[in-house]
Amino acid sequence: MKHKEPFLLALSREMNIRKDYLEGEPLETIYLGGGTPSQLSAGDLKRIFDEIYGLFPVVKEPEVTLEANPDDMIPAYVESLRTLPVNRISMGVQSFNDADLRFLQRRHDSRQAVKAVWLCKEKGYDNISIDLIYGLPGQTSAAWEKNIEEAIRLDIPHLSAYHLIYEEGTKLYQMKEAGMVQTIDEDVSLAQFSTLIERLTKAGYLHYEISNFARSGYLSQHNSSYWTGKKYLGVGPSAHSYNVESRQWNVSSLSRYMEGIEANAPETGIELLNIHNRYNDYIVTGLRTIWGISPSFILTNFGKKMQEYCLVQAEPLIKRGLLLRTADKLLLSREGMFISDGIMSDLLWV
Repeated sequence: MKHKEPFLLALSREMNIRKDYLEGEPLETIYLGGGTPSQLSAGDLKRIFDEIYGLFPVVKEPEVTLEANPDDMIPAYVESLRTLPVNRISMGVQSFNDADLRFLQRRHDSRQAVKAVWLCKEKGYDNISIDLIYGLPGQTSAAWEKNIEEAIRLDIPHLSAYHLIYEEGTKLYQMKEAGMVQTIDEDVSLAQFSTLIERLTKAGYLHYEISNFARSGYLSQHNSSYWTGKKYLGVGPSAHSYNVESRQWNVSSLSRYMEGIEANAPETGIELLNIHNRYNDYIVTGLRTIWGISPSFILTNFGKKMQEYCLVQAEPLIKRGLLLRTADKLLLSREGMFISDGIMSDLLWV
C-alpha cells in the first residue's frame, strides 16, 4: 500500500482538526469502512483507534464495525483483530455464486466467503453482517433464492441486500451502454426483492430498513443513526458528516485529500440546511425504516404548514395501500417498498 503512511497521518491530522465537530457528544458507534480497511494491519488499526479514543468521548460499549473483504479474513488476521475494540464485522460477500463473483470482478470466490464467515465465528465474532446483490444480468430466481438460503444456513445475524446499480463512469455502466450486458427485467427484480423479504422474514429476520434485515439484537446501530437523524463525523476521502445544521463531505481524490490536510486546508463541500432541507431529509431517511415518519414530529420540528402538506400528500398514497397510517406513524406498505423512491418524492417539499 504505497500511500498507507501518509494516509494514516492525514486521518490523524483531520481528526485533530475536527475534534470539536460533534460538540462533545460521545461516540456510540465507530465504523471503519468505505474502502478496504481490512488491508490495514492490526497495528495500523490500533493507531486509528488510539487517536479516536484520545480525541473523542466514547460510550462504554460502542458498536465498532470493520468492513472487510472475505479473502482478507485469514486466521492470523482475524485473531489480531481480537486485540482491538472491533466487535462487529461487515463483509462484502455480494454472492455465494462464483459466476456472479466473476462478473462483479470480486477477488474472492464463494468458498472463501463461507470460510471467512465460519472463521469469524470461531474467533468469537457473533455480530457479523454481509452484503448481497440481486438484479444481476442473467440471475435466475432460483440462483438468487440459493444465495438467501446460504446466508440463512450460515446463521448470519445481519444482512444487507442491494439491487445492482449501473453507476455512470464505471466499467459496468460502459458495458451496459455498449450492449455487452443486458439489464434484468423489472418484474424479475421485483420478484427477487419479494423473495428476499419472504424468505428472511420466515427465517426470523426483522426487515427494519428497505435493504436491511437483522435477527433480534443485531440491528446496525451505526446505520440506524443515519436513518434516525443523529449527528455523525466522517473522516477520510469522500467521507460525509452531518450536524443537523449542515452536511459536509471530503474530496474523493486520495492525493487531493492528503494535500489539503497537509496544508491545514481540507478540501470539502458543505450544504447548509434550512427547514425545508431538514424536512426532506426526515422524509427520505424515516420512510426507509420500520419506524416510519411521525406527523407530530413534523409539527414540532417543522411547523403546522409542513405537517398539513405531508398529510395531504400522503392521503392518496394511503388510499392506494402504498402507505400505512398507524396512530402517529406513516409507514411504507410491502407494495410501497417496491416504489419507495416515488412515494418519498411525492412527500418532499419542492
